[in-house]
Amino acid sequence: MKRYVDRAMSAVPHLQALGIRFRAMGTDWAELEMPYAPQLVAYPDTGVIASGAVFSLMDSAAGFSVLVKLGRLEPHATLDLRCDYLRPAAPGKNVIGRAECYKITRRVAFVRGIAHDGEPDHPIAHVAGTFMFTNSPA
Repeated sequence: MKRYVDRAMSAVPHLQALGIRFRAMGTDWAELEMPYAPQLVAYPDTGVIASGAVFSLMDSAAGFSVLVKLGRLEPHATLDLRCDYLRPAAPGKNVIGRAECYKITRRVAFVRGIAHDGEPDHPIAHVAGTFMFTNSPA
């Protein structure tokens, strides 16, 4: 499964631009990490990473959790992803995104996850969403 994840990650320039890298995975979850970088900061006076970068991290982690649960590469697209921001990321810290795919139907996968900066019990954001398989017949 790791080779599928590596292949998929290398095919997405957006992940490379944000510096997002693979951390870990299980049977139905994936964990990615986005290193702190000055170009990701929303407001230089605060040092806080932009919320859009955190959203991209979580969208990617959620998408990879779908691939991990399936155990194969399957084209899919984000249908809906709700992101509740709970607090800003601590300046200077990497952000970790962990998502779980908890249900798959014929055409849709359901995911949930959190973003944190080293303290999973004190998350930055919580996400819940759905992904649609794009190769499935209507």
